[in-house]
Amino acid sequence: MALSPLMLPANAEYADVVLNKRSEAQGVRPVVFPHWFHRIRFRCKVCHSELGFEMRAGSNDVMMADIIDGKFCGMCHNDRIAWGAANCDLCHSGLRGLKSGIYGGDSTTGPGRW
Repeated sequence: MALSPLMLPANAEYADVVLNKRSEAQGVRPVVFPHWFHRIRFRCKVCHSELGFEMRAGSNDVMMADIIDGKFCGMCHNDRIAWGAANCDLCHSGLRGLKSGIYGGDSTTGPGRW
């Protein structure tokens, strides 16, 4: 029996990115950014050209004030396109002590599994 391409399991791309440069120092859990989730929906240029994110992990200095002001993540996460900054635990979902970096790959379990 031949499988249709629609029946094949979807492989996520680009894993999850944990951001903990300042989070725990500010009293909140690390951010788990589901890069794979965004990448399967948007082309790279949407975030890396239009929103100003550098291509290298760890090179973006994103602060909550920027997001609230509609920069970086806040361009879409504004309570109109996607949930806004008041829903802290949707992004700040990593376990305490989790180091910044890229986790997973095409086998990642996605956000909220930390």
